[in-house]
Amino acid sequence: MELKSYNVSPFKLKLEDYIGIAPKIDLLIIQKLAERFAGRKFLHINSAKSGGGVAEILQRMMIILSGLGINARWEVIEGNGSFFDITKRMHNALQGNPEQISQDMWESYYEVNKSNAEKIDLNADAVLIHDPQPAPLIDFKKSGLWIWRCHIDISNPHLKTWNSLEKYVEKYDAAIFSVSKFAKDIPLDKFIIPPAIAPLSNKNRELTKTEIENVLATINIPVDKPIILQVSRFDRFKDPTGVIKAYRLVKRYNDCMLVLAGSTATDDPEGEKIFNEVKEYAGDDQDISVLLLPPSSHIEINALQRAATVVLQKSLKEGFGLTVSEAMWKGKPVIGGAVGGIPLQIIHGVTGFLVNSVEGTALRIRQILNNPDMARKMGENGREYVRRNFLITRQIRDYLSMWYIMENKGKSVLEL
Repeated sequence: MELKSYNVSPFKLKLEDYIGIAPKIDLLIIQKLAERFAGRKFLHINSAKSGGGVAEILQRMMIILSGLGINARWEVIEGNGSFFDITKRMHNALQGNPEQISQDMWESYYEVNKSNAEKIDLNADAVLIHDPQPAPLIDFKKSGLWIWRCHIDISNPHLKTWNSLEKYVEKYDAAIFSVSKFAKDIPLDKFIIPPAIAPLSNKNRELTKTEIENVLATINIPVDKPIILQVSRFDRFKDPTGVIKAYRLVKRYNDCMLVLAGSTATDDPEGEKIFNEVKEYAGDDQDISVLLLPPSSHIEINALQRAATVVLQKSLKEGFGLTVSEAMWKGKPVIGGAVGGIPLQIIHGVTGFLVNSVEGTALRIRQILNNPDMARKMGENGREYVRRNFLITRQIRDYLSMWYIMENKGKSVLEL
């Protein structure tokens, strides 16, 4: 098994590139913190180099941190199909699904992490371990601050699974959660840091009308009727069949089309199976497009979100749901399940709607389709809300602030 290091080529970030995009105070704080941490080692470890929000955040964040003079590095643990089947079971169980995880599975999970620990250089001033897959790496800590970063909703986990994972988590110096209600009662410092989007990345940068039209033509998406869009991994917790049910209710009254677009992640063995189930459920409806896109399809996702009339994230469970902020950044009204980190992004009736059922989803879709002025206003509100709260500059500010706080524990005043 050969491990790969995903260091990003040197890129000097100019903070002034974000002037007029990110809040000025965030840029000032980042600049001061970067001066403190210049040359220090900041290591991130997760389980997938592509697919899903964590990998997307890390790809961009490494570039920005390196440009600020911080020695940032990103490593990805590797495992076989059995390992990722086990960790998918863990993921589902931590989000509340009862799953059978045997003692042999837990031992195999640990051994894969032990094997990775022997190949990864774990020496750093601060180490951020993302999600359950690499959590046991704490047993091989060599130096620095170690923080466990949980991106999923563990507010109501299967207790036996959480108790087994907690044995590793409680060994960390601190833990980060995306939403306060996810935080567990564990004997270490806890921080609430929501994820964020990169506004200058290919997925979120401005596109011309011609670019949008060319991309949609390439992936065979017509633009002759309103588009209802959901972008997400093919995962049952994203409720793609519930989205189709809502679309069918709307279709009785409004001529529209539905696009379900997503990719698979290397650490999610269920993705292709669920994609095929969704295709079968969609049937031969010519106004439903189910797209399995490569993880690198950032321009395609950008164009779809900009072309959509209304964007959904009808999750049943959700860690955060970055696609909500992505769509709001593009001035779109968003309808999302009232779960996980989605209510942190959607202000009900202001930037979109929160829903709890298929029927409620259909009602809100029709409300947006039938009220273009309301949809436009929601889109404007949403973009400004994301600018102030969910851009990557704010997340970098928070990560560096957390590091600074942890190295200065006990002080009542922290000076920059």
